[in-house]
Amino acid sequence: MSAMKASQGLEWAAHACALLGALPEGACLSGASLAAFHELPPAYMAKHLQALSRAGLLDAVRGIQGGYRLARDPGAITLWDVEAAIAGSEPRFECRNIRARGPCAVSIDPSGPACEIACAFALAEQAYRASLKQTTIANITRSVAARRRTVGDSSIKDWLNEHATRLER
Repeated sequence: MSAMKASQGLEWAAHACALLGALPEGACLSGASLAAFHELPPAYMAKHLQALSRAGLLDAVRGIQGGYRLARDPGAITLWDVEAAIAGSEPRFECRNIRARGPCAVSIDPSGPACEIACAFALAEQAYRASLKQTTIANITRSVAARRRTVGDSSIKDWLNEHATRLER
């Protein structure tokens, strides 16, 4: 059952991207700050930040004022991009044709139709990916900001102002 369960790293990476999406232009956050925001282990968070950077989703800025920032506009980064960077883009279900084994085995024509179970998982995978591809980091940051505004909570904005570093132009 755990094959369909998303990794902790995916959750952490998505939240890191959402937090970076809320940064003012020209600002970045250190890896340590990104980990501290959700009380996560910095070394493990760094591993996922590096994967996001390798995938072209984050820019790693060097130096004392360095840290991470989104490499693209938050509206151009989807949750599917984040998942592909962290977990890869291979389908979650792989049919191994076990129907060709056992006492009632069927002969499998490689050019024939896939089994009903593989087809059902393929349809679910398509829907899952389509949903993630429609959800951008900008969608998420806008939604979180709106929800927090309705209850008068400015804690994220205040925290970002305290921890973000501005890059010199």
